[in-house]
Amino acid sequence: MPLQDKAARRRRRWRIRLLVATTFAIGLFVYTRQFHPEAEAVPAQRAQLAQRSRAALPPRVDAAVLLGDQDALADPSMEGRGVGTPGGVRARDFLLARFTRIGLAPAAGQSYAQPFQFAPGRGIRFWRKAWWQAHPPVAGVNLLGRIPGSAEPGKVIVVSAHYDHLGIRDGRIYPGADDNASGVAAMLAVATWFKAHPPRHTLLFASFDGEEAGLRGSRAFVARPPVPLASIVANINFDMLSRNPHGELFMSGLYANPQLQAVIDPVRARAVPTILYGHDHPRPVWDDDDWTRSSDQGPFAGKGIPWLYFGVEDHPDYHRPTDTFARVDRDFYVSVANAMVDVVAALDATPDARIARAR
Repeated sequence: MPLQDKAARRRRRWRIRLLVATTFAIGLFVYTRQFHPEAEAVPAQRAQLAQRSRAALPPRVDAAVLLGDQDALADPSMEGRGVGTPGGVRARDFLLARFTRIGLAPAAGQSYAQPFQFAPGRGIRFWRKAWWQAHPPVAGVNLLGRIPGSAEPGKVIVVSAHYDHLGIRDGRIYPGADDNASGVAAMLAVATWFKAHPPRHTLLFASFDGEEAGLRGSRAFVARPPVPLASIVANINFDMLSRNPHGELFMSGLYANPQLQAVIDPVRARAVPTILYGHDHPRPVWDDDDWTRSSDQGPFAGKGIPWLYFGVEDHPDYHRPTDTFARVDRDFYVSVANAMVDVVAALDATPDARIARAR
């Protein structure tokens, strides 16, 4: 074959390769743009919410009790509430007393406690017997309490927050005041309000253990649920509620559950904190900004259960020994806890058909 023919064929092959690569790149760009953070329109949300008139609603939570619960859980005596540690046991004992005082009924059979075990190392398996002997299974315990529904007792809304944190590392206590003593204390405040104002649905309050070890407690919950999964209408998860310099709280879940926006819009229109929607678009390139599976709502999402997650964006003390109660923005946190009561009340008042995800 003449050399010029070979050169022509080579150029043709490279033109085809270039065309395929260009087409692929354009397709990938178009595909990823639909998941771009700009799709969440956060600046536009801020501008819209800046015009809202915050309703002067009476307080739904007792601020002193809320802050006292958070302070107690973040106290150095709790030693950072590591899963399977003495500090975790002390935190659990504190919460058992609070469940009893509020008047929650046990939701794990005749008990509040749902024990579980998991292998350390986030599921990584090693064949060496010596490694397994040096790393025995870790024992965790979820705490589950409920308030029976007055109209729909067979339908369940799970309100959750994890009580574990990082424990002691290199001799330093990680108090976890925001992550996640704040979520647990808010959950207790919501439970207190609904104990005095009976809900339509059954509310199951789940304080999960082992979240920091890979969502272990919530995974154990959906694997061995105390109620049929089909009866769970929705999960509302609280994780980090007490600190944001701009008074902002994010709610994730509408990308997967757009039917819930009509439920939450009226709440955020009058809420004192600025509730922004986002951090839930799938991001094939920048995946860390999708919070769908970043906390205990993840296993519920995996089972197709509608979910909403509330939390602030990371701050300088996230996962550091400096995440202390002294650094909590108390006014902001109290306003968030009041808004969380309103969120649960709005979902509870919504017919199940409007909560269910479209199939």
